[in-house]
Amino acid sequence: MRIHPSHPRQRGSAAVEFGIVLALLVTLLAGIFGFGRAFWYYDALTKATRDAARNMSVSAKASIASQGVPAAKQTVVNAATSAGISDLTTANVTVTCLDASFNDSSCTDGTAPGGIRVEVVNYTLSVGQYLPFVIGAASSYATPLAPRTTMRYML
Repeated sequence: MRIHPSHPRQRGSAAVEFGIVLALLVTLLAGIFGFGRAFWYYDALTKATRDAARNMSVSAKASIASQGVPAAKQTVVNAATSAGISDLTTANVTVTCLDASFNDSSCTDGTAPGGIRVEVVNYTLSVGQYLPFVIGAASSYATPLAPRTTMRYML
């Protein structure tokens, strides 16, 4: 029995198929990595705003504006930095005191607010830089992340 070599036209077809499948798998993995990173950042920022709002909700009303607001902003930045988000600053954090009806009002030393809102503003995450062969070498998408937490003032 004689074994015939494969047809000359079919040589290398397995390598071509492997290349196509590999490109699809690498694209899929890069997408998973990019979205995972975005979810990680959003979750870390949400937890940071929650911690700051919790601390602010039990701050003494005598110094809520002068000490409580800067401390809450720094709490968000410190929590974000410990989670691996290094480019967030206190300028990206807004702390708002709310009145008894939970409408925006200003924080004033000596006046107890009805609630506290801590939010991240003007922060964008670049997504897509790991997919250069799909969207272009210099292309990425800026995705705004704006988590916020609102809590009732407890004291």
